[in-house]
Amino acid sequence: MIQFFFENIDEITLPPNTENWLKDLIISEDKKPGEINYIFCDDDHLLQVNKDFLNHDYYTDVITFDYVKGKTISADIFVSLPRILDNSSTLSNAFNSELLRVLAHGVLHLCGYKDKTDEEISEMRQKEDYYLSIF
Repeated sequence: MIQFFFENIDEITLPPNTENWLKDLIISEDKKPGEINYIFCDDDHLLQVNKDFLNHDYYTDVITFDYVKGKTISADIFVSLPRILDNSSTLSNAFNSELLRVLAHGVLHLCGYKDKTDEEISEMRQKEDYYLSIF
C-alpha cells in the first residue's frame, strides 16, 4: 500500500494515478510493493529529520528510510515540497514533473539504484526519465 501524508505543510493534490504509476514502477523493477509512506513536509521539518537521523545539517528534497525485505519494497519517504518548488523553478521544469521525479527517485533507491558516482547518477537519471515518460 502506498500512502501520502502531509506534515507541517498544506495538502496538495497529487497528479492522477500517481499511486498506480509508483506501483507499476516497482513491479517493472521486478520488485513487489509493500508499505510505502510518503510524508510531504516543509524544509524545516526535513532539515530536522536530516539532522536527527543522518547527522547532516543541510536542506534536501528527499530522505528515504529503507524497510525493504527481499523483493518487497517498504519505506518512509520524506519529501520537502518547498525544495521541489525551488528545484522546478531553478531547472525550468513543471512542479508536477519535478515532484514525480523525486517520488520515483526515492523508490529507485529502494530498488537498488544509487547516485554517488557519475555513472550511478547517470543511470538513476535515465531511470527517472524513463518512468516519467510513461506516466
